[in-house]
Amino acid sequence: MADQPSPTAAHRRHDPEARHFASDNYAGVHPEVLAALATANGGHAVSYGEDPYSEHLQGLMSGLFGAEVAAYPVFNGTGANVLALQAVTDRWGSVICAETAHINCDEGGAPEQVAGLKLHAVPTPDGKLTPELVDRQAWGFDDEHRAMPQAVSITQSTELGTLYTPDEVRALADHVHGLGMRLHLDGARLANAAAALEVPVREFTSDAGVDILSFGATKNGALGAEAVVIMDPSSVARPRHLRKRSMQLASKMRFLSVQFEALLADGLWLRLAGQANAMAQRLADGVAQIDGVEILYPVQANAVFARLPHEVTRRLQERHRFYFWDEAAGDVRWMCSYDTTAEDVDGFLDSIRAEIGR
Repeated sequence: MADQPSPTAAHRRHDPEARHFASDNYAGVHPEVLAALATANGGHAVSYGEDPYSEHLQGLMSGLFGAEVAAYPVFNGTGANVLALQAVTDRWGSVICAETAHINCDEGGAPEQVAGLKLHAVPTPDGKLTPELVDRQAWGFDDEHRAMPQAVSITQSTELGTLYTPDEVRALADHVHGLGMRLHLDGARLANAAAALEVPVREFTSDAGVDILSFGATKNGALGAEAVVIMDPSSVARPRHLRKRSMQLASKMRFLSVQFEALLADGLWLRLAGQANAMAQRLADGVAQIDGVEILYPVQANAVFARLPHEVTRRLQERHRFYFWDEAAGDVRWMCSYDTTAEDVDGFLDSIRAEIGR
């Protein structure tokens, strides 16, 4: 019988120097987050959120949002969004969102299938809803033939890389609440928004009237950690049961909670997001000097949307990974991450110049 290879530790199977512009999910885990995971490891700790790290997280989140909020760590952004929207709607309810919203375009129908929600999607010029745009779908509240609008979902920063100001969020919240609905904020890139706006996160969330939000960390240096944050815990019935029913209850929750503790310590989450934002602006500034490339939207966070000839894009994709946003139009999306460097951006710009010049 031939000798069988003995089990060994995992071998590195990727290039640790590789950088791409396809997604901020491509980036690895920040070293301080890895160190925090090691700190939380070892020995036994009570499961399902009764550990000291998850208890400590509640105080951290309350301090961040300036209120006695309730935070529920979950595994991923889709789970956070679906759980949050279930928490603020009835079985006959619907959610108004931008046509480009992640819940509408990129969650595989999970809000519809898992939560049983109807999504009323509204076209927007820049990924942002306004009270006037909300009103296009905020009707038929007493019509049993139409799913009842009960919540509005916005994204900060938006899928097009744009930002809501605190005043814009407040205007939306006031309008939504006046209609008897509640406001959800998809904060998959919440840190990028806070870093770009240079205001405390509470100014465009809890203080601005947001009722519930999805707090993203995975795109900002974490290892599969998100959270649902409820601004008024008394307003949502049995969120713990909803989390279990939505298959988002982590048994070893200490490893989710401690990642937020690491990111929030000494403003690390803002510094990481600020680096990603700065690199996106560097990329946009460089691209603006290249004939044949058009920037499509204001670059306000860590995303750059551009239009360039198809053949140029295809050649670039052989050298750098990134995605089409609208292939028919030639639109692409370039994302910068917390570990994107100036050298990465400048090298990518050199590639764009070279391919445009061919």
